[in-house]
Amino acid sequence: MQEGVVLKKGKEVIFENRHQWIFSGAVYAFPKEFRSGAIYPVYSSNSELLGHAYFNKSQSLCGRILSFGVKDPMEELYSNIEKALELRRSLLDLTQTNAYRLINGEGDGLPGLIVDQYDQYLVIQSGTLGMDHLLPKITAYLSSKKLWKGIFEKSTGSSRKEEKLLEKIGVLWGEDQESFVIQEHGLFFEVNWRKGQKTGFFLDQREMRQLVKSFSKDKKVLNCFSYSGGFSMYALAGQAEFVHSVDISEQAIGWCERNCELSHFSKDRYTHQACDAFEFLNQRKLDYDLIILDPPAFAKKKQDIPKASRGYREINSQVLKKMPPKSLLLTSSCSYYMEESLFQTIIFQAAKAAKRQVQILSKHLMGIDHPINIYHPEINYLKSYLLYVD
Repeated sequence: MQEGVVLKKGKEVIFENRHQWIFSGAVYAFPKEFRSGAIYPVYSSNSELLGHAYFNKSQSLCGRILSFGVKDPMEELYSNIEKALELRRSLLDLTQTNAYRLINGEGDGLPGLIVDQYDQYLVIQSGTLGMDHLLPKITAYLSSKKLWKGIFEKSTGSSRKEEKLLEKIGVLWGEDQESFVIQEHGLFFEVNWRKGQKTGFFLDQREMRQLVKSFSKDKKVLNCFSYSGGFSMYALAGQAEFVHSVDISEQAIGWCERNCELSHFSKDRYTHQACDAFEFLNQRKLDYDLIILDPPAFAKKKQDIPKASRGYREINSQVLKKMPPKSLLLTSSCSYYMEESLFQTIIFQAAKAAKRQVQILSKHLMGIDHPINIYHPEINYLKSYLLYVD
């Protein structure tokens, strides 16, 4: 038997349930000559080979599973990449968008790996030490397909901080490109992968942007925490009367202006304002027909949940109090640690505090390029509600 990680009795259920995380409390023994980030076979307490995983011994979430049973972990990794590529090719209408999530971590059986495609370029995020070790092989595999002009890395975020990993931003293969102009349902967006948030754009809100477009005709729209204006652009495309975008970042507001120019929207139909969205909401009357609240994550770690709950409750209550009757509110939370049931309870509490009659018209619509593994629902981090406020 090859030396590997041995689980405690009964913990083989992790593999039976095809979950991809192994916590340190499930581990009976590590190999004597252990190297964090390396791939090891995983055995049950009675020496049955359960699969392979990469490990970081210093973490509570110490292992992430790459293969189940006797399958070779690298062969399974390449197979899962192929399946992810094929899924997008078979389901996405590539005449409508050339930017989408190509690999969605555990959702595609590839824990710790995110790959986003922007036209002819890929931006990769590695969230773990084990995936850092695998990235050269993954880059070589993707570049060998000759489908893209460049592959970049933007490995940032909270998961790396938890593993005490430094941020990594740079070119992995091919030609460098500071920004790309992408297309999404006839609209154009300039995406700066180095300076922008996440990999440069919020691909996970594509379907909700489409929903906003369908409800925007003849409405006055406020887009708070607007970033580069994704929702604003769709509202304008949906024939909104006027769109007001607010973000604290002057750079983001500059991108918002640029994106409106790319799609040739008339300047008398929109305005962009670089200011603190919380102060704006507190000071303004909010006489809008549709308001969009898509703030950054309030809960960066599990201990932040009580404080984040107060923040979401206060901001939604404040908006609900000021909105005119028969208006719409799209409110979102991208806080990974906040469960959907808790977020809905917070919206209920905010509506109660505002003394408004509120109905849920729609919940978040996940794009098919962001699949969720039925055995690993934890990656379903984004919550959105479209509300009717009477």
